[in-house]
Amino acid sequence: MIEAANLKAGTFIKKEEEIFKVLEIEIKAGPARFSSHVHIKLLNVKTGKIVEMKTPPEEKLEDLAIEIALLEYLYQDEDNFCFMNPQTYEQFEIPGHMFKHFKEFLKEGTALKFEIYQGTPISVIIPETVELKVVSAGGGVKGETDATYKNAILENNMEILVPHFIKEGDVIKVSTSTKRYVERVHK
Repeated sequence: MIEAANLKAGTFIKKEEEIFKVLEIEIKAGPARFSSHVHIKLLNVKTGKIVEMKTPPEEKLEDLAIEIALLEYLYQDEDNFCFMNPQTYEQFEIPGHMFKHFKEFLKEGTALKFEIYQGTPISVIIPETVELKVVSAGGGVKGETDATYKNAILENNMEILVPHFIKEGDVIKVSTSTKRYVERVHK
């Protein structure tokens, strides 16, 4: 158990048999005669819905012991994504809402870290960048400099702008939040 005032963003709690991830927490001091309270923004890990809660700072909440596991992406089945633990070969169907904008970066074999509670993945840790191979890069115009950008299609069928010197077969890093080129990967 943990007091509401001691919660931190990223902590998982259980309330009314539902599991929530703490997104934001703010302690508000009350005026002289009134007590303070804790305002908590929570993500329901099962439904993906965000809820807000107000509670006294001393209220005890059930915090959860979370493990981290690396799982590999296998395939998509409608709105769910199938991942496998490479050590145990156990497979998990992960609801699509967990990935938000990251869905289009998934390709077979992608390894992602998951937060696990009682043997079940409850949250995915989205990486800041991913490495993808360029399968098609537009041709440049003679006389262009390296600062010029051109269109490229990546192995996950995403089309982005890349510097002029990037060619087919290159592996590049792409930001998962902006969907922009970061750098070329030298292997």
